[in-house]
Amino acid sequence: MNETIVARDLAKSYKDVNALAGLSLEVPEGSVLGLLGPNGAGKTTAVRILTTLLRPDSGSAVVAGIDVLADPAEARRQIGVSGQNAAVDENLTGFENLDMVGRLYHLGASNSRVRARELLEQFDLADAGDRPAKTYSGGMRRRLDLAGALVARPPVLFLDEPTTGLDPRSRSDLWTVIGELVHGGTTLLLTTQYLEEAERLADNILVIDRGTSIAEGTADELKAKVGGERLELVASSDADVETILSTITDVGSERPVVDGRRICLPVATGPKALMEAVRRLDENDIELHDVGLRRPTLDDVFLALTGHGAEDSETTNTEASR
Repeated sequence: MNETIVARDLAKSYKDVNALAGLSLEVPEGSVLGLLGPNGAGKTTAVRILTTLLRPDSGSAVVAGIDVLADPAEARRQIGVSGQNAAVDENLTGFENLDMVGRLYHLGASNSRVRARELLEQFDLADAGDRPAKTYSGGMRRRLDLAGALVARPPVLFLDEPTTGLDPRSRSDLWTVIGELVHGGTTLLLTTQYLEEAERLADNILVIDRGTSIAEGTADELKAKVGGERLELVASSDADVETILSTITDVGSERPVVDGRRICLPVATGPKALMEAVRRLDENDIELHDVGLRRPTLDDVFLALTGHGAEDSETTNTEASR
């Protein structure tokens, strides 16, 4: 399979901030790479370089066979970009926004109008197409922005944290749209802070922190680095903690972690382990304040890989270092 996006040893610094420190990545044709990391990790800087908006201090980048540093104009003809903030003119209607993008791509007046209506239908915005964009919800603006990135039917798409700030329903709706694009053969590089989003959309995930790669693999492979699922129990009283531990410790795959009344037990069998633990506790008449099965979060991954959580990453000069 041909590699549609290739970056080698990208480096970029802003004064005392190393935004990128030798980042390399590859995205095969027709696949999705999830670039996962907290604010300050270097995700946006990488996207800006790959989309010709920023030159690296060193390294190379090729998109759709085009050297983005040697021929940025040709590279831009091959890509669509949707950034963190929807690039929408709020005073124009949805249709006028897309029509304007088509004309900027020199599609011609007639083709631009046709393409705008096609995209409004595709992104479920037809009924709102003749309304000013300032009347759109956040989810609708994000869909309109994504539609704008597709006006020229680019084979390669870059989405920089496309669902940040959206409510769960809007996020899910946008995931569906993105999934349909990928199913149609689009090659996609997606940056995100959400492990769930990367798991839903990406064929492969590259985790970066402070400008460099720290792990790569599928969502399941990354979650395995932090021990898979955890059984979390909260005792009703301090006196119950030792009894709970003696009752359910051997259900887990590793030693439990105790924090006050909260017990965290890594498990290998997921729901089966939960049911077994609850059965044992019920047989011994032990009541719990709370119990549940928790999947690893982004913060779990970063704690396991770097020793710090996602929110603790260096964010000095955030805009530059992202």
